[in-house]
Amino acid sequence: MREELHPAIEVVTVALDTGGAEAAVPWIDRAKTTHPALIDAAHLLDELLGIVNVPTGVWIDEQGMLVRPPEPAFPWRARPLPDELLAQLPAITVEQLREAGRMRIDPEAYVAALRDWVANGSRSRFALPPEQVIARSRPRSREASRAAACFELGQHLHRTGHPGDAVPWFREAHRLAPDNWTYKRQAWTLADPLQGATSEYDSDWLTDVRKIGAENYYPPVDL
Repeated sequence: MREELHPAIEVVTVALDTGGAEAAVPWIDRAKTTHPALIDAAHLLDELLGIVNVPTGVWIDEQGMLVRPPEPAFPWRARPLPDELLAQLPAITVEQLREAGRMRIDPEAYVAALRDWVANGSRSRFALPPEQVIARSRPRSREASRAAACFELGQHLHRTGHPGDAVPWFREAHRLAPDNWTYKRQAWTLADPLQGATSEYDSDWLTDVRKIGAENYYPPVDL
């Protein structure tokens, strides 16, 4: 795929994980990536660009300008797993996969738009002018700023060997930014790799997705 792209175009993936290389590298290795695969152990990309869920895509042109702000970015549809494989998975993982299958995504349209931008650059109708990028970007409210600070404190405490002290700060980040799934999923994963129910948090991934409806987990991409 990279050979088909304009020389100035580069695909870069970024793993958002407080666990750093230990948590992210096994997944990067399994993906057998041929593009730069970075690891953001401090979740700085979330804070700087307003990313609240994954997978998220951001388009940046040759001048370093955003031409599309963060939005859901799926390159393909996941294939249903065979029953014999599902039988080997934990029950909660099977339920999570079933909910994920109900999520609203449109990878075909997104990839077509991306290829159009690669081919046509600034002439592409999918490359947004600055005023539209700003209009579509998430506002930085006082609550969002406080949530970012709380989440950063939680990460620091966890990394320095105080996971119990990190929990109240993660919980406060969740309260201040209830629609920020990166904050939720990171804290849930640190408490339980399967993101299941634990005593540390009032909710978990499966419960919260069912509460809002899987079809509402990702906002529609406005192409």
